[in-house]
Amino acid sequence: MTEQIFKDDAYQKELGARVVEINDRGGIVLDKTIFYATGGGQPGDKGTMSFGGQTIDIATTVYGPDKIQIIHVPASQDVMPAVGDDVVLTLDWDTRHKYMRVHTTMHLMCSLVPFPVTGGQVGADGGRLDFDVDDPSKLNKEQLTTELNRLISENHSISERWISDEEMAANPQLVRTMSVKPPMGAGKVRLLAIGEDGSVDLQPCGGTHVKSTGEIGEVIVSKIQNKGKQNRRIRVDLVEGF
Repeated sequence: MTEQIFKDDAYQKELGARVVEINDRGGIVLDKTIFYATGGGQPGDKGTMSFGGQTIDIATTVYGPDKIQIIHVPASQDVMPAVGDDVVLTLDWDTRHKYMRVHTTMHLMCSLVPFPVTGGQVGADGGRLDFDVDDPSKLNKEQLTTELNRLISENHSISERWISDEEMAANPQLVRTMSVKPPMGAGKVRLLAIGEDGSVDLQPCGGTHVKSTGEIGEVIVSKIQNKGKQNRRIRVDLVEGF
């Protein structure tokens, strides 16, 4: 099992680890990692891995088929570590921090749009959420932009806590997404709380996030698109220059 350091500290940029496996496709499995693996609409992290005086690029990070191991995908297999090697991981922090800002913005959007989420995607410049909307007239780009930036400027604290699988099952209203269910079976589920005791938003999430909404910076709702009879896609962009 790969120890997922990013769940406890999303701000750690460098980590020493050990190679425990090289899979048959050249993916590198470590005993622990600060690299987030692709999931929940958030891309896997990229960065570098250093060992024995060599440094290689990690193009992305994904989960193994068992969802227990995390696989670091090298950009090239010309130079590779060996099982047992000690390595140093270094995040592409600029990209990761943008993912964190955007992902937290998506949670703020959930707090403002009172409809079930049918899909979503996080990027380095912005993201989108799809909602099952019964009345499209309730969505307004300018109003949503204003409300998002109000929540951001109020600099609400962001924290996490864990609840049991049983508590999660007893509180289905916490789940906003229709297509992605919170990971259960390990005995506990991670909740992300924005505002004191989740006063702004509270929902299960395994992604990486900023420590307070003020860290996001200014955003703009750039598009609201019709993606079906009731499906509406809302696109939010980070404002350039922040």
